[in-house]
Amino acid sequence: MTLLTLGLNHKTAPVEMRERLTFGPDVIAGALRNLTEQQGVREAVILSTCNRTEVYCAVSDNGEHAVTEWLTRFHGLPSSQVMPYLYTHVDEDVVRHLLRVASGLDSMVLGEPQILGQVKAAFQTATQVGCTRKMLSRLFQHTFSAAKQVRTDTAIGNSPVSVAFAAVNLARQIFSDLSTQTALLIGAGETIELAARHLHQHGIGRIIVANRTVERAHALASEFEGYAIALTEIANHLPEADIVVASTASPLPVLGKGTVESALKKRRHRPIFMVDIAVPRDIEAEVGELSDIYLYTVDDLEEVVQENMRSREEAAEQAEEIIDLHVAEFMAWVRSLNAVSMIQDYRGQAERTRDEVLARAMRQLRGGKTAEEALQYLAHTLTNKLLHTPSTRLRQACADGQLELLEAANTLFQLEKKNDTRS
Repeated sequence: MTLLTLGLNHKTAPVEMRERLTFGPDVIAGALRNLTEQQGVREAVILSTCNRTEVYCAVSDNGEHAVTEWLTRFHGLPSSQVMPYLYTHVDEDVVRHLLRVASGLDSMVLGEPQILGQVKAAFQTATQVGCTRKMLSRLFQHTFSAAKQVRTDTAIGNSPVSVAFAAVNLARQIFSDLSTQTALLIGAGETIELAARHLHQHGIGRIIVANRTVERAHALASEFEGYAIALTEIANHLPEADIVVASTASPLPVLGKGTVESALKKRRHRPIFMVDIAVPRDIEAEVGELSDIYLYTVDDLEEVVQENMRSREEAAEQAEEIIDLHVAEFMAWVRSLNAVSMIQDYRGQAERTRDEVLARAMRQLRGGKTAEEALQYLAHTLTNKLLHTPSTRLRQACADGQLELLEAANTLFQLEKKNDTRS
């Protein structure tokens, strides 16, 4: 069994490609079932966020080729168009990569905490669908433990750094005084909640939360003394917004160029700062072409993010050391699986030999042999049969000068040398 990761992220692919390979919450269960139906794919977990799409699998022979073909076929894209952006990890590299991802070391914002929750959700979905078994279950549980230790033993998460924080930080650079500004937050998930929290902490004048489910929008808005609306009401309230932050799971844009043009006219062309954190994008790309609109995507935030990374670099080095230890621990468990299979085979062989010799001894008893004679036959024959192959192999190893095998046998059998009493 081989561990395999196939994916792309903000480092290897632009947002245009990432949004074409994303797995929405409405398709991921079916995608997992379909993936594990591919030849050689035994287990699977799909991690799909705004910054990455990764497929984690336990595969047999030719599994890598099957997963690559499936990924491009599922999204209806030619492999030649996708392959330049993909990376592949196998076995130990899979373990290290997943541990780094879950610990926030592979994120656009170093050490950001949201990714661990996303990894847990991805594993939970795959488990509920029935696509994880021994290998991936052990890997992901091990990953959660390692990520927790990284958070506990290092300062990787001490600074409030995230994509949401970066967006708010950029807004503060554009608007020196947030107390006179109105922010329209589109969505009500974790990223939007973080953005609302950061905006509130920096004294934003007013918050409007728009969401498909108004009840959820109201619950979030009330926490920050805001106002809740439905997505269908965005056009009516957009002219009020100086800042727009969008992060929904919608497969199509929720804010188009025409709606923004109308809002600008009502605002008498006072500028609007917009951040589209979603993948696929919530705001049509053409909106960025309008005058008085400052539109940023998750990729544009990278420069802002860099300013907040210095304090976490030392913690990241400590985290890498913790991850190295956890990788070694997990790979030791993987190697032990080979021993389990070998032990089972060896025990099965010994038990078959035992049953064969025991049957002969029982026949001797029924044939008139005494119990002592039958037991002597059983002990003598069983000992000879169990020791014949190892003894023959050791003699040959000695003759061939295979000292490593002799040393290994001595360790395996824990042999004690007899004291030489000869004078």
